[in-house]
Amino acid sequence: MNANTWTIDGTHSQVEFAVKHMMFTTVRGRFDDFEGTVVLSPNAPERSSVAVEIKTGSIDTQVDARDQHLRSADFFDVEKYPTITFRSRRVEGDLSEPGNAFTIVGDLTLHGVTREVVLNATFDGTGSDPWGNTRAGFSAETTIDRRDFGLTWNQGLETGGVLVGQDVKIQLAVQAVKEQALEVAAD
Repeated sequence: MNANTWTIDGTHSQVEFAVKHMMFTTVRGRFDDFEGTVVLSPNAPERSSVAVEIKTGSIDTQVDARDQHLRSADFFDVEKYPTITFRSRRVEGDLSEPGNAFTIVGDLTLHGVTREVVLNATFDGTGSDPWGNTRAGFSAETTIDRRDFGLTWNQGLETGGVLVGQDVKIQLAVQAVKEQALEVAAD
């Protein structure tokens, strides 16, 4: 049974998030600097894995003052915690056909805290680019409570509620380039 290693193409991938502001609007942002690998075994998803590292200083919400605040010790504290990492523990579901849904269960380390998260993912397909490379596409999403990772800064509002929502929706659109084939022994 074959497994293939794929390198995430950061120029054709997105790591995005959304969080409520003042309880009624949504602020969206992204991280621009990240890298990772996917080991894909379509016929044996339990042999598949994902590893990603994101540079916290690359946060971009399109507002410089907000980005500077998010980089500060109030939020990501990028000097102390320069990276966010995700390491899968297991992949479950059918990866054999484009459009198939699957889950990725793994450890997300953010702000020095590691928690298990579940990504709901879709295999978007494969194709060849004009330079002879094979590429694969995946999309995934999850929601985390930022307080679970020690990101607790907030301000109360006079009208009730808080300035920054607790739930953070994370959305990923990943394109990866096939690197090499690995032989995986069957049990």
